Amino acid sequence: MSKTKLTINNNGSVKIDGDFEIVDMQGNEYGLQGRTIVSICRCGLSANKPFCDGSHKGHFEHEAIAFDLPPKKV
Repeated sequence: MSKTKLTINNNGSVKIDGDFEIVDMQGNEYGLQGRTIVSICRCGLSANKPFCDGSHKGHFEHEAIAFDLPPKKV
């Protein structure tokens, strides 16, 4: 089984690709209608939250460059 991949897009959404489910705070599953790729809103402007609808264009800036988190606290 391959890993689920999350891609943080420059100036935009988080793309989720793979085998996943998305649930609300009560554990109710969003009906993804067989999709294996979706984009999640990061800017807060989407009318279709938590999914991206492209509203971020020209209103959200973030250059996505990977970095290492500090060590995990134990």
